[in-house]
Amino acid sequence: MILAFLISLLLLFQTDPSAQVPQDDNAVILSDSEASLDISEIIFEHIGDEYEWHITEWKGKPIAIPLPCIVVDGGVKVFTAHHAAERGYTFNEDGKLVNALTGERPLDLSITKNVLSLMMSTFLLLFIVLCTARWYRRHDALREAPTGLAAFMEPLIMMVHDMAKENIGPDYRKFSPFLCMAFLWILLNNFLGIMPFFPGGANLTGNIAITLVLALFTFFTVNINGTKHYYKEIFLPDVPGFLKPIMPVIEVFSAIMKPVSLTIRLFANMLAGHIMILCMVCIIFIMAKYGPLLSGGMTLVSVLFGVFLDALECLVAFIQAYVFTMLSSIYIGLARAKEE
Repeated sequence: MILAFLISLLLLFQTDPSAQVPQDDNAVILSDSEASLDISEIIFEHIGDEYEWHITEWKGKPIAIPLPCIVVDGGVKVFTAHHAAERGYTFNEDGKLVNALTGERPLDLSITKNVLSLMMSTFLLLFIVLCTARWYRRHDALREAPTGLAAFMEPLIMMVHDMAKENIGPDYRKFSPFLCMAFLWILLNNFLGIMPFFPGGANLTGNIAITLVLALFTFFTVNINGTKHYYKEIFLPDVPGFLKPIMPVIEVFSAIMKPVSLTIRLFANMLAGHIMILCMVCIIFIMAKYGPLLSGGMTLVSVLFGVFLDALECLVAFIQAYVFTMLSSIYIGLARAKEE
């Protein structure tokens, strides 16, 4: 819950709603009518953050969940994006709320699409964990095999448990809860991001603010729990004299780059997966103006490749959660290493 709260704070100050993405002058024209397809707008609408949650369209009218825009600007003001102009606010070219008179950004604490998705996924994970713990409280796991949700969760938890035991060492139990919750939270949000319908579809782990906070948790866990030997290897390494002034700089840079690599790896892989799937779907609409024969053939190809990419994205969702947790456990294990 603390993890979710801190990520929420960072998201609140990093809002970048895609609903306000400028129109592309090179939109693909579908017909001689006024209808046009802006590929960049479609993609950024799905992978970006928004001040409302678009569900679908019915008879040409969008169906969306309005989300509260909360700004602190001479007092706390709450309104929806559709009423922003009435309250004296507009959106700049980056899609962020600004004061219509001054052009300055107020303190923006809005509940955006990503923030709402973060809250829902966190409470869903909490519910899953508590239900699993409830089964173990009522049954003897040494004499009875788990069933239902507990049977699904046990191999995932034991996988992370064994990973921590192997990479960290004797005191692995101290860090297992963090690694387990990080793995489950990333895995859950990766799969929710693939879902094309509510409450899925939010590109949460494809948002660099999310992955940055997760990586910072690993960074602080590593460096707060580092042993004397760990810090000795950074600042007083056992190397030849002419290397002693250089090695601490290299080691400090290496320690800083670890969370950076964790941040970019998870963010880039999940974002790229979403963009590839959206591009395959857009091919159907791009080819619509070239006649039924070519359009039908490319639609078939697009659907087949889309299904393949969806399956691949499911695999990537698991792999990225696993890799993030494994590297975190390795970094913690290196920090807990004792001098031989």
